[in-house]
Amino acid sequence: MKEIKVPVTRIEGHGLITLRLDRGGKVAAAKFHVTEARGFERFCQGRTVWEMPGITARICGICPVSHLLCSAKAGDAILAVRPPRPAEVLRRLMNLGQFIQSHALSFFHLSSPDLLLGWDADPKGRNVFGLAQAHPQLALDGIRLRAFGQEIIAALGEKRVHPAWAVPGGVRQPLSPEARDRLAAKVPEARRIAQDALALYEARLPEWGEEIETFGNFPSLFMALVASDGTWEHHAGRIRFVDADRRVVADGLDPARYPEYIGEAVEGWSYLKFPYFQDAGYPEGLYRVGPLSRLNCCDRMGTPLADEALARFRAQADGKAVTSSFHYHYARLIETLAAVEQVARLLEDPEVLSPRVRAEAGINELEGVGVHEAPRGTLFHHYWVDEHGVIQRVNLIVSTGHNNLAMNRTVAQIAARYLTGRKVSDGLLNRLEGGIRAYDPCLSCSVHAVGRMPLRVVLVGPTGEVLDERTRDA
Repeated sequence: MKEIKVPVTRIEGHGLITLRLDRGGKVAAAKFHVTEARGFERFCQGRTVWEMPGITARICGICPVSHLLCSAKAGDAILAVRPPRPAEVLRRLMNLGQFIQSHALSFFHLSSPDLLLGWDADPKGRNVFGLAQAHPQLALDGIRLRAFGQEIIAALGEKRVHPAWAVPGGVRQPLSPEARDRLAAKVPEARRIAQDALALYEARLPEWGEEIETFGNFPSLFMALVASDGTWEHHAGRIRFVDADRRVVADGLDPARYPEYIGEAVEGWSYLKFPYFQDAGYPEGLYRVGPLSRLNCCDRMGTPLADEALARFRAQADGKAVTSSFHYHYARLIETLAAVEQVARLLEDPEVLSPRVRAEAGINELEGVGVHEAPRGTLFHHYWVDEHGVIQRVNLIVSTGHNNLAMNRTVAQIAARYLTGRKVSDGLLNRLEGGIRAYDPCLSCSVHAVGRMPLRVVLVGPTGEVLDERTRDA
């Protein structure tokens, strides 16, 4: 057996792809290893539930808002309170800001170099700097759109990264009139950028036919939160599963009872857990989450421009589920547009400036689950506490974890299509990385560590001899 190891770059965290080849040179197996060690679930024990939003926000510098808000919702359940409506409005506003800044980072800075400069382009120029030279307006728009999302976060939490703002029962402080007006003035530019990026993607679709067919294109289940009327949801709602035909497999599931329908398997070759839909078993219960899944699960986006885009998106699959993971990029851009439209609505809400932003209570339940949609997919925070609110146990299921089985299947499909001969080509490596990058994985969230790694690929023959070796800086 030959073995190829591919550390993955231009994602958040450490990852390694291993391809095992048979003696005929064909792919026999593929694995996506997450090589960082888990820590947060353990060292949160002994802290109080009131500290958890600020602590878990430190899991990641890209996704702090996702953990902050989800943790606060778990705290709501333990206090057995419903935050005042103004607090709900402001939490939603911050989450939309997180969607905008995270999706902008993923599309404009991490994925556009591959999409617009070409998979076989020299990696020295196939990056954000090369993109800025070839498409200066697009690169500038990406910076401005991400800055708009970050400004929403900072206007509420006083910091763009790791704001200690959401708390069990609500939020610490309201939005000021000056900040509201400042954000509202920037909505038109953000809307224009989101529309331009979406139009660019749709115009280039005919160029990516091969990638669409091979980058994780397979039938699966899809999971997401949806509102009670089936509208796209990002902060509340119930869990829905649909299949590749967009037939509803399960609907109206209580997120707090997730252990009844989501199992968590472990494998010895990865620190990242393997969630699966229990009714289908492991590993057949593979499902996907995130932008692609949310658009497959919902009935409508709930805003006019995004609903028009959703109709075009679904036309790619004649109304059935869009099954190619390459179209995570497409779905991400539609969600960005929807987020900007919803920000505009929330800034006009009569209660957005209300000072009534927190419900006070003590420990009323010894267990609580917080669930909402992070940019990368459905996020679960599950806490067990004692009567004083001290954490006894924590379970986190992050978005990237839900997609673990799908990412492994994606790299196997790409390798089977593009791996030829005894040499490791840049084109193959780029496509393997691109297949993982379509999911926009946050590996530091998934295993709660940080770091940096260069790209090193080793091709090993049946008797252990090195056939080919290449190194690329991260």
